[in-house]
Amino acid sequence: MFGYRVPAPDEAMLISGSRRGLGGAPFRVVTGHGTFVLPIFRKTRFLTLAMCEAEVAEKCVTRQGIALTVKAVIAFKVGNDHESIVNAGQRFLSDQDQMSVLTGRIFAGHLRAIIGSMTVEEIVTERQKLASEVLETSKSEMAKIGLSVDSLQIQSIDDGDTGYIEAMSRPHKAAIQRQAQIAQAQATQASAEAQQAAARKQAEYARHTAIVQAEYNAEVDRAQAKAAQAGPLALAHAQQEVLAAQTELALRAAALRQQQLVAEIVKPAEAEAARIRVLAAAEAERMRVQAAAAASHDRVALDRLLIDQLPQIVKEAAGGLSGANVNVLNGADGLGEIAAGLVGQGLTILDSVRKNLGAPGAHADGSGSRGLRGYAAPADSRDGTPGRDVATADAKPDAGPSSDGPADRA
Repeated sequence: MFGYRVPAPDEAMLISGSRRGLGGAPFRVVTGHGTFVLPIFRKTRFLTLAMCEAEVAEKCVTRQGIALTVKAVIAFKVGNDHESIVNAGQRFLSDQDQMSVLTGRIFAGHLRAIIGSMTVEEIVTERQKLASEVLETSKSEMAKIGLSVDSLQIQSIDDGDTGYIEAMSRPHKAAIQRQAQIAQAQATQASAEAQQAAARKQAEYARHTAIVQAEYNAEVDRAQAKAAQAGPLALAHAQQEVLAAQTELALRAAALRQQQLVAEIVKPAEAEAARIRVLAAAEAERMRVQAAAAASHDRVALDRLLIDQLPQIVKEAAGGLSGANVNVLNGADGLGEIAAGLVGQGLTILDSVRKNLGAPGAHADGSGSRGLRGYAAPADSRDGTPGRDVATADAKPDAGPSSDGPADRA
């Protein structure tokens, strides 16, 4: 709107040409709101309330006489109160850049004064103390011109070519270097110890791994050897069982063969021997009977005697077979065949005796005994084989039974 003026947030509007402002100020101050200003009759100017900066690079001499070049930065602004705005407006409204120049000069003076009362060591080590003292001494003077200082920062302190600060720092540098070397040595030692510990752990792990691997390999080898032996062992057990079975079969075959040999050879031989003994006993008995008959010259008595002795002959033959180990293979039929054979042999013997007694060529020897010829033994009733020739023996009439009698046959 025409004639209505509003200042910026960081500005103060100064209106002159009317009645005097507050406190006898030559102008009226407006901040934070607008107001009507009559043109031609009123004049409006603006004063910045923003932050301003001033740099200081001043050569100062310390209490020790050491020249130092100190650089600092001051952050300041016009105060927010009415009095500060009026004081700053009266001094810097026409040339507001002069605020930085004047502030730098003011702080340079106070900086020289404060550094002149301090040593280099204090200045270097206590910069905050230096800044605080400079601010404290310049506060009242800055307030008079309507400015307030927000901060003061010491940027650098240089002794030029004197080398004082460098010399002052050498013991600290040496100590720091020594500490750094010690720390480096300790770090190196710790690193070496850590590396050695890591190497020991790696070696221990490798040893443990090798042991476990060896145990595993041994177990695998044992399992493989056991598996490899399982086949031969099973084959050996199978062969052993086969050999045992074959041995058992051979033993059984041998036993069977022995039984067969006994049945086929021994038993028939024993039976044949028993038959021969029976025939020999019968022949001896015949000779005894013949001798008795010859002595009595009684043919009828001889026949009767033979008939009477026939059961005894059969009995003696049966007694001769009683000691033989004869296997009966056909049960009751076999026993019947044996009994029939014995009876047949007895009848054959009787018929042979009769024939020999009536045959020509029979004669008595010079001693009164009678010689008898040999006769052919009858055929075997079991297998039909021809009988053997049995040699006759001379017997006396009073001779007893032959040595092949029942007593010897037992």
